[in-house]
Amino acid sequence: MTRRMQRLMAITRGWRDGIIGFTILFVVWEISSHLFKIPKYILPPPTAIWADFMKRYPRMIDAAMATTSEIVLGFLIAIVVSIPLAIIVSYSRRIERMIFPILIALQIIPKIAIAPLFIVWFGFGMMPKLLLVFLLSFFPILVSSITGLKSVPTDILDLARSTGSSELMVFRKIRLPHSLPAIFTGLKVAATLATTAAIVAEFVASDKGLGYMLLEFNGNLETGMVFATVIGLSLIGIVLYAMVEFVERNVVSWHVSQRDAPEKQQLLGS
Repeated sequence: MTRRMQRLMAITRGWRDGIIGFTILFVVWEISSHLFKIPKYILPPPTAIWADFMKRYPRMIDAAMATTSEIVLGFLIAIVVSIPLAIIVSYSRRIERMIFPILIALQIIPKIAIAPLFIVWFGFGMMPKLLLVFLLSFFPILVSSITGLKSVPTDILDLARSTGSSELMVFRKIRLPHSLPAIFTGLKVAATLATTAAIVAEFVASDKGLGYMLLEFNGNLETGMVFATVIGLSLIGIVLYAMVEFVERNVVSWHVSQRDAPEKQQLLGS
């Protein structure tokens, strides 16, 4: 069996076990709701949530598409900006000393506090939401990328340079591959934060999206739709995280963190 097939089977097993776990959770939730006679406005059972969702799913799908576009675009912008900046910082301590305190200060500022300023500056549109998603996703990717790029042992770099390798070659063959596991760690953290950022932005000012609908349903005490919206948001975040993890498994399949149990046993046996 090829390594690619083994990785695919490992991913399938992971998703299968996850689905089983969620199924058990929802079954226990359903039984407990009926057994303890919990009012639906406090904690509706999953079947009631599904029934409420099916009544309004066209609107929910439109809102989910709007929110997903904000999450994905903001996340991609964070990748495009943070990774090149991390490369620059990793090569220059002076630039690191200049900009890192500024970046830390920006990260410490509560994003909900500056969200109204984005509305003043950019109006009610896509831009304020993209900025919030970008700001929450940017820092984890940047820090992880810098850590990965600077963690290459100096002995290896000195050996490569002593053979006459150019700095570009050293970066392509040593620095970048060595830093990829750390970069993907930052990407996975940012993927989970991107969904939160989009919802915060829609809470502050929006007339569409799942965050806007969440406020509407909560104000009308439509608890079933509140749960349906939260579950929808969770699914978006899970899919984005899974996409990053899928790319990671294919790009850094050589790393020890990506070796699955069958592969480890095979290696030990050999």
